[in-house]
Amino acid sequence: MDSRLIRRCRNTLVVVVLAVVTAAMPGVPAPPDGAASAAVLPFDPGPARAGLKRLLPSRAAQFTLVPVAEPGSGDYFSVSGRAGAIQVRGTSPATLLTGVGWYLERVAGVDIGWPGDSVGRLPVTLPAVPGTITRSANVPHRYALNDTDEGYSGAYRDFASYRRDIDLMALHGVNEVFVPTGAEYPYYRALQGFGYDAAELRAWIPGPAHQAWWLLQNMSGFGGPVSDRLIEARAALGSRIAHHLRALGMKPVLPGFFGTVPPGFAARNPGAVTVPQGRWVGFARPDWLDPTGPVFAELAAAYYREQRHRFGDSDMFKMDLLHEGGTPGPVDVGRAAEAVQRALDTARPGATWVMLGWQNNPSAALLSGVDRSRVLIVDGLSDRYEGLDRETQWGGAPYAFGAIANFGGHTSLGANTGVWTDRFHAWRNRPDSALRGIAYLPEGTGGNPAAFDLLTELAWEPGPVDQRAWFAAYAARRYGGADPHAAAAWEQLRLGPYSGASGTWSEPQDSLFTARPSLTAVRAARWSPGAMRYDAATVERALSELLKVDPALRGSDAYRFDLVDVARQALTNRGRLLLPRIRAAYETKDLEGFRALVREWNASEELLGRLVASDRRFLLGPWLADARSWGADAEESDRLEYDARSILTTWADRGPSENGGLHDYANREWDGLVRDVYGPRWAAYFASLDTALVRGTAPVAVDWFAGDDAWAHGRQAYPTSPAGDPVALAGEVGAALAAATAAGR
Repeated sequence: MDSRLIRRCRNTLVVVVLAVVTAAMPGVPAPPDGAASAAVLPFDPGPARAGLKRLLPSRAAQFTLVPVAEPGSGDYFSVSGRAGAIQVRGTSPATLLTGVGWYLERVAGVDIGWPGDSVGRLPVTLPAVPGTITRSANVPHRYALNDTDEGYSGAYRDFASYRRDIDLMALHGVNEVFVPTGAEYPYYRALQGFGYDAAELRAWIPGPAHQAWWLLQNMSGFGGPVSDRLIEARAALGSRIAHHLRALGMKPVLPGFFGTVPPGFAARNPGAVTVPQGRWVGFARPDWLDPTGPVFAELAAAYYREQRHRFGDSDMFKMDLLHEGGTPGPVDVGRAAEAVQRALDTARPGATWVMLGWQNNPSAALLSGVDRSRVLIVDGLSDRYEGLDRETQWGGAPYAFGAIANFGGHTSLGANTGVWTDRFHAWRNRPDSALRGIAYLPEGTGGNPAAFDLLTELAWEPGPVDQRAWFAAYAARRYGGADPHAAAAWEQLRLGPYSGASGTWSEPQDSLFTARPSLTAVRAARWSPGAMRYDAATVERALSELLKVDPALRGSDAYRFDLVDVARQALTNRGRLLLPRIRAAYETKDLEGFRALVREWNASEELLGRLVASDRRFLLGPWLADARSWGADAEESDRLEYDARSILTTWADRGPSENGGLHDYANREWDGLVRDVYGPRWAAYFASLDTALVRGTAPVAVDWFAGDDAWAHGRQAYPTSPAGDPVALAGEVGAALAAATAAGR
């Protein structure tokens, strides 16, 4: 028989079977008699099946994915089936994967986290489902990704990397994802019709790692100029990302247009009025085109036309007017917001305007000018402060409960998860509640897998989540089996870094090992917490327990990642005890005591470097290699590598870096950075203090920016594969900490 005929017969049979199954489901109309076409299906489950094969290649055949129509109550999934024959029903391809994820965690007892998994612990035949498990989304909006995510998570990733992230988000119930990749394209194309040539625009657009802040109207140009080839390649990638999201039934949230324009726009476009935006932490901000003027609507139409042509349709658009200190000048903010929404609605009738809840944004003046029923505020501060009343503050505008558990993509472990579990359902159940979603908003993804898992799960639980019970269950599935030591470890992590209190901060403290050297250093990044936010002993106890986990569970990727991460955090926390002692020895001119403590500090930082080199998630090499791979020639590769290096270190030129305080904002304990940036800085500093003690002179001042900038412009390659045994290295950390404790240090 012809192979094409075989495929047609097989596909028809699948459609008929699914039609029969779905006909008996609530909310799914029965197909017409004799119908045997794809039209009877609520949606194509193929993308979910493809995602399942990527996530579970050796077990995917044991799942049957059944599409069902979405009822008025919203998304839901159900899971049932006997051993080796698991049936998942869901209201979208993504929701089918959410059902698979729920089965893996609640029935099979394994975890696919972001990052780390324990799927290697799955039996050959998947276990049966006791009865039927059904979950409905308690909010329609399950939003993910901060404006800054691409810059801090890796602006030079390939499609396979983004697809993996999207698959993981679907597995955890997310249905709306911000897509900034290629966002320069509609600006580049549209503005060529408003008096600018291509070269001018390529110089105005920043390098990819810094583009988030250009989209936020904070800066322009840095890390450029970008090439026409790079703009096209990023647009192609962004288009693939958006297409993949749509295929899974998820919404790509695209950047909207609110008036950012290059210098000289008014002079080149009669009738246009622009408002200078001043400076943002040392950068000159781009001008703002008055949305109430006659030219705005024309440029917005061109922007949305180019965006739609390249990226396809969407009905959600993210934009923030006057972000972090922007000035309206003589423009009426309410009328400006009305004009921005009108331009969006003209291009995409009925579209939702997504705004970030951050600092004073969105203001009452801005919200006064918009149709609030077509707004979604993704709140980045739900867990940070006390006394929040979003319904009153935002006039009843729909919002999503969100949190920023790290800034700059810090490697710090922890989040205010107790605040999440206390507040989410309490806020949702208020009589006047406008809470309509959750928002996963770390500034950089790929760390803190427990935080991602817990926050996204809130949207699928019908009632309050018991934080202690949740972490106990998480410990059992994280490594693919119950273990008393794993349970004890995660209870300590829950009590410590994952129980941050609201009031001031939403992220844990960062590392002093990554800070600019000073005897009085209390943070690395200017806006990070200045002290420990929990008892450091909880992490040391967690490490001790993890090292005792049953050897049968130690082979999972999740265990090995967590072991390195917890050992890294325990060692980092000890630095906060060491530095004040080093300062005391220096100030009392105790040379021998000073030297002994400095040796311990340097040994700790050296051990830290070896530890993080043992896991691929803590390697600098892939980050830089990815950046270089996008260059069309050596010159462009060098420019892109600088873009990728500087975002982690100097962040910018001397002015913004030093005077604006941006240096080390994205500090992270990665191999390469620890070894060649942070460690040498501290070693040089302590050597200068030693000389000062010996000679009785003041220490020599060091131009830290000069050294960091030289590294950022460097070309040294770093390993792209891990080295060393993470279990042995974590054991070495545990032994060093135990010895220090026993010695009273």
